[in-house]
Amino acid sequence: MAASEETSALFPIFILTIMALPLVPYTVMKLCHAATKKSKITHCQCSECLRSGKYRRSIFKRISTFSTCSNLTVVLLWVVMIFLIYYIKNMSGEIQVFEPFSILGLEPGASDSEIKKAYRRLSIQYHPDKNPDPEAHNYFVEYISKAYQALTDPISKENFEKYGHPDGKQGFQMGIALPQFLLDIDGASGGILLLWIVGVCILLPLVIAVIYLSRSSKYTGNYVMHHTLSNYYRLMKPSLAPSKVMEVFIKAAEFMEIPVRRTDEEPLQKLFLLVRSELNLDLKNIKQEQAKFWKQHPPFVKTELLIQAQLTRESDSLSPALVGDFRRVLELTPRLLEELMKMAVIPRTAQGHGWLRPAIGVVELSQCIIQAVPLSAKKTTGGSSEGIAPFLQLPHISESVIKRIARKKVRTFQELRDMSLEDRAELLQAAGLSSTEVQDIERVLEMMPSLSIDVTCETEGEEGIQEGDVVTIQAWVTLKRDNGLVGALPHAPRYPFHKEESFWFLLADPNSNDVWFSQKLSFMDEAAAVSAASKAIEETMEGLGADAKEKSKAIREAVEKVRNGSRLVMGKFLAPVEGNYNLMCYSLCDSWIGCDKKVNSKVKVLKRTRAGTRGGAALEEAVVEDGIEEEEEDDDEEYDYESEYSEDEADEQDSKKKGKTANGTVSKKGSSSEGSGTDED
Repeated sequence: MAASEETSALFPIFILTIMALPLVPYTVMKLCHAATKKSKITHCQCSECLRSGKYRRSIFKRISTFSTCSNLTVVLLWVVMIFLIYYIKNMSGEIQVFEPFSILGLEPGASDSEIKKAYRRLSIQYHPDKNPDPEAHNYFVEYISKAYQALTDPISKENFEKYGHPDGKQGFQMGIALPQFLLDIDGASGGILLLWIVGVCILLPLVIAVIYLSRSSKYTGNYVMHHTLSNYYRLMKPSLAPSKVMEVFIKAAEFMEIPVRRTDEEPLQKLFLLVRSELNLDLKNIKQEQAKFWKQHPPFVKTELLIQAQLTRESDSLSPALVGDFRRVLELTPRLLEELMKMAVIPRTAQGHGWLRPAIGVVELSQCIIQAVPLSAKKTTGGSSEGIAPFLQLPHISESVIKRIARKKVRTFQELRDMSLEDRAELLQAAGLSSTEVQDIERVLEMMPSLSIDVTCETEGEEGIQEGDVVTIQAWVTLKRDNGLVGALPHAPRYPFHKEESFWFLLADPNSNDVWFSQKLSFMDEAAAVSAASKAIEETMEGLGADAKEKSKAIREAVEKVRNGSRLVMGKFLAPVEGNYNLMCYSLCDSWIGCDKKVNSKVKVLKRTRAGTRGGAALEEAVVEDGIEEEEEDDDEEYDYESEYSEDEADEQDSKKKGKTANGTVSKKGSSSEGSGTDED
């Protein structure tokens, strides 16, 4: 009985050990991750962003931020561990070392007479002839008698002094760390043990596996449904205009799960009247177009109207029932647009190229949703290829203010950014803005990123590029802000969730609508960027046969660049057939309008020859375009970078023309290629 009690007492220690092994390192990792987060404010400080309450750290928001499933689970497990430690401590206090003087109730060094007197007194109390209680009998035999022997019998006394027990050296005892009721396997306890083993060892893992497999079969690693990716892949077209990307975007399976209630009919009808001008309806047949719009699947209709409410800034007119659905749509938007972007740049052609035009459309849609700017605002007006959209993302700027600014001969957003502080303040105040509102605009302009790209393409170990070569592209994308930050949250007071900036690097041929290479960039996580750049540079230097000193120097230079606000883009693509290719390197931001960058890169691919007869250098220097006023040397190199929202009607007419086509676009020499919808620096 005593042995079983001792082994069952090990069960709390066993449970504590099993819990501590994963919990302690996981907690340390989370604390280290929280400690490494920058305390520097990285969000916009304009009055509109502060008024939105999105960054206000109230006690309730702090609690809700902390109250995630993982955090609450960690706290609960630590509470259980503390309870187990307290229980084990008290339990260990009950297990006493064999002390004969303490058992007899004497002070150490007592005389023989005192020992005999104490023994007689305890014998009267615990002797089996005086006390029939079995526990009293056990205590008398195991403790009182042995204590008396250890102090009076010479042999027992010698054993106690050598081994700490009057019976001599004690044997080693093995036990199993299970509770007592599981050790008494008799009757109902056996059934309980069997149920416990079946439940914990078989049913619990089976239930977890079923839940995991059912969820993994429905969602991807980015928590996007497989059905959504299937729809996006099927509906994505090479000639998809940016204004048509919305029709593909709303076909996500996640939006099908948004409920369509009967009470939503009237509020949606009112919302339709407010956003009707943005729905690309044919005004000549407006009644038929409206009827066709409402005949779509109800969740798609509701989703498009809610997105248009964000674009047109009509969210304040939504009914309370629609506000929750509105927030759900906007919460899903970033990751759905990311997957839609991947469907645009995924290799589709025989050469393994993606499609440029829909990729630009996805980025432009993302920009407009984050900044709450109508898609129609991107139509070319005056001398700006971006229209008035970049101006509308600034606080306190309306169309009337933009018209007043245009009268002062400032027609493009880049012209406004390039002005000095004094001249810009004078211009904005002349347009009717107060000094406080001008300060808000300056805070936002300080947050806006300015990008630069340095790109090279080459065949490793060779002097030139020949047909079929594996070409390595290496590009450094550098971000600068006037406030000195690198990673920051964009100014987006009308987007109700935290949104980190993301950038897409594309190497594309605008004439053929081909995306040769693509990669997503982030300037938020510097540690991850340092690790990735170091690994890429190390592998490159090893491939070139560099020694340890050269490799270390290259890695240090790469790390320094990353810490100064640059990110490394590195990849490979297959060289096409012989010819001169006027490629374009794009760096597109998914959150800001008018901050995109393009660099012209001319690549010459030589005809395949025998080994040892390769030609000279093939990559010409990358030339950064100087805005809309740049003049091209060749008519063949002319590009029209106007936003494609102004080209939809022309595209419909061009699609009817006969001629050779590449990826759904006319490849006729001298025709205008797909615009990028970006503002050139």
